[in-house]
This record gives sequence, structure tokens and C-alpha cells, in this order.
Amino acid sequence: MPEIHMEKVSKIYKTEDKRKHYAVRDLDFTVQQGDFVFLIGSSGAGKTTMLKLIGGEIAPDEGSVFVDNANIARFFGPWRVRLTRTFGIVSQQSILIRKRTIMENLMVAARASGMQRKSKAAAEKALGLVGLPKVGECFPAQLSIGEARRVELARALISSPPVLLLDELTANLDDDTIWDIMHLLNELNSRGTTIIMATHASQYVNIMRRRVVTLVDGKLAGDVQHGKYGDIV
Repeated sequence: MPEIHMEKVSKIYKTEDKRKHYAVRDLDFTVQQGDFVFLIGSSGAGKTTMLKLIGGEIAPDEGSVFVDNANIARFFGPWRVRLTRTFGIVSQQSILIRKRTIMENLMVAARASGMQRKSKAAAEKALGLVGLPKVGECFPAQLSIGEARRVELARALISSPPVLLLDELTANLDDDTIWDIMHLLNELNSRGTTIIMATHASQYVNIMRRRVVTLVDGKLAGDVQHGKYGDIV
């Protein structure tokens, strides 16, 4: 199980008038094996950028991101493949292929992670974990928003990654679905999976009382163990 560490990490974007804008700035942040972290902050605070930096989807302009003391910017070839297997990622935007069934979508993900022979079995197991064992032959458009997000989670779980990076997984879902997802995440975490979850679901953050990390204007404003939404000290 990996430890993740960000050291003085910044990501810079240029505005239309060519000025520099820091999406995140001078982040020092460590996640131990088995942590459950809620990443909170207003829209534009830098949560998505932070998750993408951790997962190696984008590179920092300043500072370094380490997984088990190895700088992920130096990962190439087989090391890059190994990095992708470390993280199960659910983005804000759906990446399900509309013209393929749910089973086909998950098998594509399984094969991409190196599971050639066991891709169907892995897909069936993942759908069972999220409580949707019978949707394999459906197309994404046939599912509700809640079902589609749970399929996205199944896709992230396909290779049993040690770390889940979840970006607004519960946005626009009803309370029953959110609670079902939180219960599943709690169970996965109890088995050792590290979870870093960007969310606005304040009610559930307050119920779960896990580690709460707050971003304000791209900077780390709070990091509280057993915290509540809005805790910054």
C-alpha cells in the first residue's frame, strides 16, 4: 500500500491576458496508507487539480509528487503502467463509452490495466461490489444518474487499486444513493483502501468524521483528523 506525499506543489495556468494563475500553490500534503480523506472547498479552490496531480494525470509546475518516496514525474514505461494501477479514478465527467454496454466498458478498463484473461470476471465482481450485478448488458444512456456514477466507481475498482481518487462522485445524487456509496467506501477503507474524495456533501462529511482537508484559493487552509465540513484548525 503506497504513501503519497506532495512537496511544495504548484500548478500554474495562463489566463487569456497571459497572466499566471495558480490552480494550486505550495501544497505540502501527505496521505498515509489506509487514510480516508475528504477534500473540500468551494468551486475553483483547486480540488480537481490536486487529485489530478496526485494521480499523475498532470504534472506540477513547481514541487514534486511522491508515491512511496519515488517522484512520479520520473515514471516512464512499465513504471508509468504501474502508477496507473495504483489509482482507481472517478472524474467529475463520465468517461463511459455510450455505444458500448456497461460490461464492455468495464472489460475495456480491465484490459487497459493488464487483466486480459480475467476481464469479464473482474467486471462482474466490480458491478457486484457497487450493487449493480444486473446492468452489464445495458448501455450508459439506459441508467439513472446514480446508477451511472456507481458504474464509474465499479470501473475505478476493476483492478482492486490500493488508492481511490474520487472527484465529486456523489454530486446530484439522492440521499439514499449517497449513503449507499458512503457505506461502500467505508467498507473498502476498512479493508485497507486509501480514499481521497473531493466532495460538497457536507452532511455526510459531518457524519463520517474522517480526515477533512480544506482548500481555499488553491492553498491548504485546513487539515483536521476526525473533522467536520468547514473545519480549518
